[in-house]
Amino acid sequence: LREYEHPVYIYLPPHGELRGGSWVVVDPTINEEKMSMYADPDSRGGILEPAGIIEVKFRPQDQLKVMHRLDPQLQLLDSELEGVDGLDDDAKASIKEQISARENDLKGVYTQIATEFADLHDKTGRMKAKGVIKQAVPWSRSREFFFYLAQRRILEDDYVARLKAADDAIDTASATEMIQAMYSGDWEDNKAVMTFLSDSAADIEAKIIEVKKAAVAAKIASLQSELEQL
Repeated sequence: LREYEHPVYIYLPPHGELRGGSWVVVDPTINEEKMSMYADPDSRGGILEPAGIIEVKFRPQDQLKVMHRLDPQLQLLDSELEGVDGLDDDAKASIKEQISARENDLKGVYTQIATEFADLHDKTGRMKAKGVIKQAVPWSRSREFFFYLAQRRILEDDYVARLKAADDAIDTASATEMIQAMYSGDWEDNKAVMTFLSDSAADIEAKIIEVKKAAVAAKIASLQSELEQL
């Protein structure tokens, strides 16, 4: 995939999950120019599952700190424990038992809340916000979406390759920007962009010729300047 020269699309279907080593194998950063990832709103993705994230990011001792910071009953018991005479071991032991019992009662609730929170991190909206997927695509319109995306990329990649061939100084991003500058609509609308690329073939061809002429003229000027210095 690192050297693959054609578009590659990864799609997470409804209720599908991409985890761990599987994610690493198809991560679009392997070949950002050609690879892109999409996901149904009901899919999940991340290196670790929510339970694994909790074990790393919200360990038992961290949960206990949050319990004592938020729970009124534990706050009251902590205050009572601080106020107990240092020599009253029985009173201390009793309060500590109550604290331990309360912590055990809350443990399941806090674990469930933490799991739900970690799961939110793996949802499509968060993946899109973090930039690990390009777009959320509902299953109901995925066939249409990828049809127009594929048609668009065939045309776009061809024009980009020809612009780069016309001028060695142009990279993929610059070539794409040249084409995009000729279009006034929504660049994320695959169907509309595909139609533009098809209907504007003559204009884009003229642009490629213009770029090639400019590149040749620049080379001639450079050679002329070099010749004059001899």
